[in-house]
Amino acid sequence: MLLTTKGRYAVMAMTEISLSSSGKPLPLAVIAAKQAIDLRYLEQIFCKLRHANLVRSVKGPGGGYVLNKNLKDINIAEIILAVGENTKMTRCNGASGCMPMGAKCLTHDLWAALDKNITNFLGSISLADVVSKELGL
Repeated sequence: MLLTTKGRYAVMAMTEISLSSSGKPLPLAVIAAKQAIDLRYLEQIFCKLRHANLVRSVKGPGGGYVLNKNLKDINIAEIILAVGENTKMTRCNGASGCMPMGAKCLTHDLWAALDKNITNFLGSISLADVVSKELGL
């Protein structure tokens, strides 16, 4: 699986907000500087995270972003999907065929099973798990 920078940066930024012990809004400029992410790119990512109701913005002096849910209620798969990332390994796609005329390739079920395991794995890890470094590794 090739996870693009959009998905990685979204998870990194959400983790950065999670580490904000004060619970105060964290400006995107601070997140961008701490995580070495281009601010304009981060703005695009946060537009999608806000649309998915994972974060909310706070306007005015001292404004920025805060999580819209509890850390344990936000999983990594949710973040990645919110920014439009795809966790698919190949063109093989669930039950439908990936070959001409709807046929399945010889390894179709292998890749479908891997995709399912990746999604289940990312869905089983919360931001709280990432922050506490309790990933079971």
